[in-house]
Amino acid sequence: MLSRGCEQCAIGGKLVLFVHGYCDQRDCFYCPLGKNRKNVDQVFANERPVETDEDVLEEARKMDAMGSSITGGEPLESMDRTTHYISLLKEEFGSDHHIHLYTGITGDRDTMQELAAAGLDEIRFHPPVGLWGNLHGTKWEEILSVAREEGLTPAFEIPGIEAEPEFLEFIDEGAADFVNVNEFELSQGNYRRMDEHGYDRRENHMSAVDGKEEADLSDLVAHPNVYFCTSTFKDAAQHRNRLKRTATNVKRPFEEQTDDGTLVYGVTEVEPSRLTDLGVPDEYYEVTDERVEIAWWLLEEMVEEGDLEEGAIVEQYPTYDGQVVERTPL
Repeated sequence: MLSRGCEQCAIGGKLVLFVHGYCDQRDCFYCPLGKNRKNVDQVFANERPVETDEDVLEEARKMDAMGSSITGGEPLESMDRTTHYISLLKEEFGSDHHIHLYTGITGDRDTMQELAAAGLDEIRFHPPVGLWGNLHGTKWEEILSVAREEGLTPAFEIPGIEAEPEFLEFIDEGAADFVNVNEFELSQGNYRRMDEHGYDRRENHMSAVDGKEEADLSDLVAHPNVYFCTSTFKDAAQHRNRLKRTATNVKRPFEEQTDDGTLVYGVTEVEPSRLTDLGVPDEYYEVTDERVEIAWWLLEEMVEEGDLEEGAIVEQYPTYDGQVVERTPL
């Protein structure tokens, strides 16, 4: 069973708001954060560095965000910032804008009250791996009840290191609504530490760990309130769907949107007057500081017929950083 937050994420409808890169936890050797996020104070809305509140709102509008996920680092170590952004998003998009938060610490009742007052809907706890199996009777069990009493949906979000049955007990006892298990992954940020712990990358896979080290999670994920989120699904569905939502909103009239959510257009350094002489309608191109960006099929046709000498077809992500996927010279 998917939570509402997971449902929105699966269709690419969740804005990812990275609020704080610092975290005091020291035993999470699998932390995937790279150097551009780990131990930095910069806020990011998806890939976009945030300087103003409007940056966050604009990024949410671009993707028609149905909700937001608050992450880090550790969001609870920057409560003023975290609650500010939760309130900002709720005030702009309304109470139906679903917001969930990931945390590796428990906080206390005051923390839960502040988060609930700001508008948080769901909180996902990630206890240190060394405590798994011994969480009952600790502050981790207590905070689940506290969070629920304050109006939040309590849950666990853990990496698929091992199939710890205690998490199922928390669900069956009614303490946690669900458990989200993320496929155990390697990243640029954790590769060396994962290697030190004996984990290697699966052959022909970008990030999942090799099957020899991968835990058997079948008993855990068989529970109806446990969802297993694979690395393939994150790349092929969540990220792709978010790109498609964004591309639909930001594409210019002359750009073509692909099934992967990228945008395709042509570029050439021709003088704009040449296009006027050729009778190209204004809606088929745009003049930038350094070049002309134009419908790719029209540019290809004009180069083939000798009307223009050269150009290129560009495929690009519709994101803030505008990463180019492919550039094909004509």
